[in-house]
Amino acid sequence: MKGVTQWSFRPYKPLLFDTGEIYICRICPGPGRIALDWLPLEGENRRYAVQWRKRGSDSPFASMETDRTGAELTGLEDGADYELRVSSGDLHSRIRLARPGFVPGDSVVNYLHPEDGAYSFSGHCLCSPSLARHPDGFLLASMDVFQGGAPQDLTLIFRSDDDGRSWRYVSELFPCFWGKLFVHRGALYMLSCSTEYGDLLIGRSDDGGATFGMPTVLLRGSSGFRQKGVHKNPQPVVRYGGRLWATLEWGSWASGTHAAMCASVDENADLLDAGNWSFAPPVPYDPAWEGAAKGNSPGCIEGCLTVFPDGGLYDVMRYEIEGCDPPFGLACVMKVFPDEPERPLAFHKMIRFPGNHAKFEIRYDPVSRRYLSIVCYLDENHPSGRNLLSLIASEDGERWTKVKDLFDYRDLSPAEVGFQYVDFFIEGEDILFLCRTAFNRAANFHDANYSVFTRIRRFRELL
Repeated sequence: MKGVTQWSFRPYKPLLFDTGEIYICRICPGPGRIALDWLPLEGENRRYAVQWRKRGSDSPFASMETDRTGAELTGLEDGADYELRVSSGDLHSRIRLARPGFVPGDSVVNYLHPEDGAYSFSGHCLCSPSLARHPDGFLLASMDVFQGGAPQDLTLIFRSDDDGRSWRYVSELFPCFWGKLFVHRGALYMLSCSTEYGDLLIGRSDDGGATFGMPTVLLRGSSGFRQKGVHKNPQPVVRYGGRLWATLEWGSWASGTHAAMCASVDENADLLDAGNWSFAPPVPYDPAWEGAAKGNSPGCIEGCLTVFPDGGLYDVMRYEIEGCDPPFGLACVMKVFPDEPERPLAFHKMIRFPGNHAKFEIRYDPVSRRYLSIVCYLDENHPSGRNLLSLIASEDGERWTKVKDLFDYRDLSPAEVGFQYVDFFIEGEDILFLCRTAFNRAANFHDANYSVFTRIRRFRELL
């Protein structure tokens, strides 16, 4: 056994953990069907047996043979749980779980049944959607595997060569959590944490995500979810004033606070040299800030960088105010000082924002001259929950109006359904986005079982 020389694996196999001799790398349920892919075994003329049955059944597995490394099972019962496995001779995969049924969106990138233990060394749910267009033309999507209190340190990467209509497995990163894929000077990068509140890492791939060299540690964290450390989310990396900028926070939910920070690096520098990076020190939330909600708020988290009409760079932050006055509808704006990248951010103002209780991104469209965001929409008739996903727009970044409801499932329980943490970008006439989706009896609204890709076609016609 040799030492580790890169960040990426295909797949990552923890020592003494049962990954099976055949690795099922992707599961994609749909109405009445389940598609699955697995990694090929060595050797020519390999044949595989795909086997399935309803979970808990005493009946033998149904079986089909193939010489491919993927199959689609049809004629299945929606809402029923199925056990799946792949065999070849005496070699077998783990038994995996899946549940057929409809899910909103254009295509399922990946699925993880809430009781499937294939990634239990990291977690049981899919989080942190990240979407990028590679210079070679294909799409890349990543997501981590999380569970509250679990290690939370594995990220899965998938690729689409047909603009999101279908997806295939690429690689895995370990340790990697809360990651954002981005492209700079033709190379693919991942900016992430090692685990919840762990080290801030950056790594590069020169082959489209198939392999990543060893990551660079940019900032040390606590590596313990009860201690304050690095927190981030998959926000766009912004080019501004000759530098690349990214948001992060310092804190933890257990400590009750997250303090706003940002990181930056000269766009001409080596991004893998930690000495080239600068950090604005953390600024804790202050309930005395003008316009702050009245009540016991844990403050702000998951900021996104935005250039406002005055030309300044600002960090617009999710603001936790449930139980306060008002209980929703405010976001906190922090000012960044681009000429002094190690100067702490300063409170700027509170703005009205109808999606402040979940992670959001803001993108500016120079064609329509609108700021755009995709949010878990909140108003007086829907003051909480993540079962309504909407496109909103603003002319100035401060006053927002709803453009269109994208997924409206307010008729389903907000405790069980969630569309959240969307990562999106504008491409031509369309918006492309990846959504962390809890649907079809996920563990709960938060612990998502799907990562789903969707395209909003000709979005400017909606404005």
